[in-house]
Amino acid sequence: MHKFIAIVRSTLFFIIFFGFTVPWLVLAYVAMPLNRRLFLWIAVTWSKSHRFMARWICGQKVVMEGQLPTVPSFYVLKHESMFETMDLPHLLNRPVIAAKKELLEIFGWGRLARAYGLLAVDRDAGASALRQLRAQAQAGIAAGRSLCLFPEGTRVPHGEAPPLKSGFAGLYVILKMPVVPIAVESGAINPRGFLRYPGIIRYRIGETIPAGLPRAEAEARVHAAINALNDLPDNSA
Repeated sequence: MHKFIAIVRSTLFFIIFFGFTVPWLVLAYVAMPLNRRLFLWIAVTWSKSHRFMARWICGQKVVMEGQLPTVPSFYVLKHESMFETMDLPHLLNRPVIAAKKELLEIFGWGRLARAYGLLAVDRDAGASALRQLRAQAQAGIAAGRSLCLFPEGTRVPHGEAPPLKSGFAGLYVILKMPVVPIAVESGAINPRGFLRYPGIIRYRIGETIPAGLPRAEAEARVHAAINALNDLPDNSA
């Protein structure tokens, strides 16, 4: 019965969410070349709507532990599901987000994502990709926007803690900014695939990590902080 209810709620969620998303994308395309402020408002409203529908259709409640900084920051987040990627424009203030290059090549959506501020990460391009990412990140920070990075590089099942990708350390050294780590617990109720289960999605804001630490120490502190929720049990309702 539990799984049947999840199937019904998930079906309803995707019908309503994607039915809402299509006209919203059209509106974003119209606004993109005409009004930057309206374009960003559309992105944030879409993100808020996603959280609203997850809450009231799927029964997923967001809980925040700790306080986010009030100034533009360098955020690194655990990545367990697609929920947090869609939630970032609402969670933070106009962040620029480092994402896999493949996501920005999706027809239609990729152009909007680049216009919003998603930064393409080409894992095969090595040092040249890092230089390009640095330039894009610095431009966003200069405009008063935060930078977001998923340092594990991809979605990770709840409870797992793979090593960080090298891109985090490269940006940390180059940008010379403090890092705000955020642990995320979302994967247990948002597994890969179609089903969405009711329960708690938790963000835990870790202690800010200062700039200028040795690479190994910075990586170790980030790794511990973003995995701080790994020992929580299945949070599904």
